[in-house]
Amino acid sequence: MAEIKVPELAESITEGTIAQWLKQPGETVEKGEFIVELETDKVNVEVISEEAGVVQEHLAQEGDTVEVGQVIAIVGEGSGEAAAPKAEEAPQKSEEPTKTEAPATMEPVEKDVAAEDQSSSDRTIASPAARKLAREKGIDLAAISPVDPMGRVRVQDVEAHGSKPAASAPAAKTEAPKASAPSSDEESGRIVREKMTRRRQTIAKRLLEVKQSTAMLTTFNEIDMTNVMALRSRKKDQFLKNNDVKLGFMSFFTKAVTAALKKYPYVNAELDGTDVLLKQFYDVGIAVSTEEGLVVPIVRDTDKKNFAEIEATIGDLAKKARDKKLSIADMSGGSFTITNGGVFGSLMSTPILNGTQVGILGMHTIQKRPVAIGDEIQIRPMMYVALSYDHRVIDGSDSVGFLKMVKDMIENPEDLLLES
Repeated sequence: MAEIKVPELAESITEGTIAQWLKQPGETVEKGEFIVELETDKVNVEVISEEAGVVQEHLAQEGDTVEVGQVIAIVGEGSGEAAAPKAEEAPQKSEEPTKTEAPATMEPVEKDVAAEDQSSSDRTIASPAARKLAREKGIDLAAISPVDPMGRVRVQDVEAHGSKPAASAPAAKTEAPKASAPSSDEESGRIVREKMTRRRQTIAKRLLEVKQSTAMLTTFNEIDMTNVMALRSRKKDQFLKNNDVKLGFMSFFTKAVTAALKKYPYVNAELDGTDVLLKQFYDVGIAVSTEEGLVVPIVRDTDKKNFAEIEATIGDLAKKARDKKLSIADMSGGSFTITNGGVFGSLMSTPILNGTQVGILGMHTIQKRPVAIGDEIQIRPMMYVALSYDHRVIDGSDSVGFLKMVKDMIENPEDLLLES
């Protein structure tokens, strides 16, 4: 008999939600075959069984929150004729795991063996300055809710936690507000109550924390897309033939952003307490919309990739996002983010910063508008662009200059070749 446990997910993830059981009680499972899909704050993962046999029982149901190391199913010997034990017997069987158990694993599993003997505070990802401040304040790092979407605790997170009023009694984890009793409109069917998914709850929490912990401002400009659209029209067929990938606008904007980040390094930075971390790499996040919310996979080393490599990488990441195959590594890090609300018809918006980054570029729909060209009024395809930035790190002159450079590069796309 083998106990199926929730595997180590990542250093910053301690629990997940059972999204779907792939094997039901009484069904056979092969060694290495997927048995359950878990939804975490960042990605969905599929857990495999390390032993062949028959699923005897589920110890947790779809929608339940489960923790790393928790036994969630039992696999026993047989050929598919075993019946599922009674539900009330389940807790007794999961209390004392045997030493001969075959735990479930996830492929790939990132596991820090040395961390197994440490406390939850030691296993928390945190900057050295944050750890020092937490020790001085007597705060458990594991109790802090970081702004960083990857879970790294910064000095400002410790300070924000220390400024909160003390609770009357310590709690193991923060519970979501209790839902109110059904209203008459709900009972009559006029209102349908729907529980937020774990990922949507995490997105909501992170966005609120960013709004509350940054001095965010947004500056706007508009781009004449005439030249880049003409260039794309001339080159798209040959580009597709040579590279087996379509030439879109995202590669132009990614290269333009990369060039602007080189000139304005503070837009490619991060604030850690009283220190500014100037990043010497260019990993640009591209926001992708999925059924469960927005995710931001990272295109690495955009300064070293050509247009075809950027387009291919974006296409691969977008497909993985839609198929729920993104890994933690696909979304870890990143120095700047681009989001394109234009694909949904958005004319203008103020994008919210992504985690600890200090800048995000918002693209919008291309719309023909009358524009003064010299002494003439011409109809041109125009796009509004927005740069949201953390004013604590970036001054107005840098933010305006950055956005103006992106505009100039897109309006003169040949210049991007000199930056590639």
